[in-house]
Amino acid sequence: MAQWTSAVGPAQLARQLQAQQPRPAGPGARKPPAYRALADGIRLLVLEGRVPVAARLPAERELALALTVSRTTVAAAYEALRAEGFLESRRGAGSWTAVPAGNPLPARGLEPLPPESLGSLIDLGCAALPAPEPWLTRGIQGALEELPPYAHTHGDYPAGLPALRQTLADRYTARGIPTMPEQIMVTTGAMGAIDAICHLFAGRGERIAVESPSYANILQLMREAGARLVPVAMSEGLGSWDMGRWRQVLRDAAPRLAYVVADFHNPTGALADEDQRRQLVDAARSAGTVLVVDETMAELHLDDDLRMPRPVCAFDPAGSTVLTVGSASKAFWAGMRIGWVRAAPDVIRSLVAARAYADLGTPVLEQLGVNWLMGTGGWEEAVALRREQARENRDALVAAVRRELPEWEFSVPRGGLTLWVRTGGLSGSRLAEAGERVGVRVPSGPRFGVDGAFEGFVRLPFTVGGPVADEAAARLAAAARLVESGAGGGTEPPRSFVA
Repeated sequence: MAQWTSAVGPAQLARQLQAQQPRPAGPGARKPPAYRALADGIRLLVLEGRVPVAARLPAERELALALTVSRTTVAAAYEALRAEGFLESRRGAGSWTAVPAGNPLPARGLEPLPPESLGSLIDLGCAALPAPEPWLTRGIQGALEELPPYAHTHGDYPAGLPALRQTLADRYTARGIPTMPEQIMVTTGAMGAIDAICHLFAGRGERIAVESPSYANILQLMREAGARLVPVAMSEGLGSWDMGRWRQVLRDAAPRLAYVVADFHNPTGALADEDQRRQLVDAARSAGTVLVVDETMAELHLDDDLRMPRPVCAFDPAGSTVLTVGSASKAFWAGMRIGWVRAAPDVIRSLVAARAYADLGTPVLEQLGVNWLMGTGGWEEAVALRREQARENRDALVAAVRRELPEWEFSVPRGGLTLWVRTGGLSGSRLAEAGERVGVRVPSGPRFGVDGAFEGFVRLPFTVGGPVADEAAARLAAAARLVESGAGGGTEPPRSFVA
């Protein structure tokens, strides 16, 4: 019986490998043999989770043709990977990826570190801040006071608590988009919302257009759902949306869905202007594409002089083309797993009906907590505190990176939680690997692309400030020196944390 659970095609693996930047050779060092460079590239893909464990690799001849190298080179690379524990083979079953005994399985998304690792490793992987107290506690206390009447019911509200649906509808109306509660479904976080939308609109094999780069966890969710991702490059400099490219992709590829983050884009921090939003909605409507707009960062505008553009759904108020997704996770706290969808009533009814086969509903207590906060003014005060934290962290991180790594390039975003950094010609994958050796966890650029794009980038979130931001930048600089010396990509796998 075969030991592999998925397969990686030769063309796909070749694209991912060719996108990697070669490891710099240290002073006086010799260029590694071709087989060693190939083995090292495959190992990096496995360690980052971009090639899953137990994935069948192409046959030696197939990969050699795709890479235009000799079969001997591929055979030697596979043999090196077997010796290091990253590949297993059996006659008749092929070769499949593995990890050496004692290593944690690599993650394919950007999950937070377990609490026991936080004392020794600075986590720049998860773009989430601590709860804005005392508002979390007050919200839960308010929810407990309002809970008794709900406790006498069955507790299942597939569309969400009516009170919260009304509150959310009222907030959209106050933003200039008239909305009824029938246009709202409450979900378990934004991920739950987008998962439900993908399952309703985009079955296996359907095309979904995505920004390039885009949010890594959403890209992986769509891959797991069997979607065919169609990347649409941002404009030169990654600071805005290229409407010409979007119109062409929507017209030629005719994707069923398109996913965009127009408000402080994750990972670049870019903010779409009103004309870009209008054009995007018009292009989607003309192509018959459903536009999924992620607004989870929309309330995190950090500069006082910034005038926010109208929401994307303002250009499709009925919600027939634009499905808007919001969440409490970024603006308030990641532990408050409350999200929502705003769409046309018939779309909401279909999403609710399909939910019977998924999670049935969202926890009542958390919904009551969010509703209490939004109804008492506590939400606005908590979000203001969150903005202050993110602004201070952003400024501290920007100053620290500029001091420690002056050759790295980035634009300072005016909102959101992420800094998208070009790493001065270094491989983001190798920096991520070296970072864990020196005590900093950072996601590499290819996690945010399709098929190995953005190897020369990393994403840095505004989750640390003050002395911790200084130390994080110092550790990143140490990781960069390891990569530059050629010591950041050896055969020893990275430790999960540094003592």
